Amino acid sequence: QVQLVESGGGLVQAGGSLRLSCAASGRTPSTYTMGWFRQAPGREREFVAGISWAGGRTDYADSVKGRFTISRDNAKNTVYLQMNSLKLEDTAVYYCAAAFATMTPRAREYDYWGQGTQVTVSS
Repeated sequence: QVQLVESGGGLVQAGGSLRLSCAASGRTPSTYTMGWFRQAPGREREFVAGISWAGGRTDYADSVKGRFTISRDNAKNTVYLQMNSLKLEDTAVYYCAAAFATMTPRAREYDYWGQGTQVTVSS
């Protein structure tokens, strides 16, 4: 079992920045692929970013490329999502997830999920 706890969400103006954190605990979380997903009201959960267990490979949704950066610190069992140049359409609940699988954008391949943290971007 792996437990995931997100933090760092909040209210920010368009163009601003936030950094989300995901603290992992339990069974060797550093060996998992980690991902960030988001879900806006009335929409399906969508992939935002992913990072391989060693951090050498990352992937991003087209909508966030160049604005968001995923990173991980395995010594701290923590994954981060730095979000810059935030837009109104980035408003959503953001979820951290862990997968046994190699890096993937498919939510169904993730085995563990956090409870989510709300990000609201205002004009």
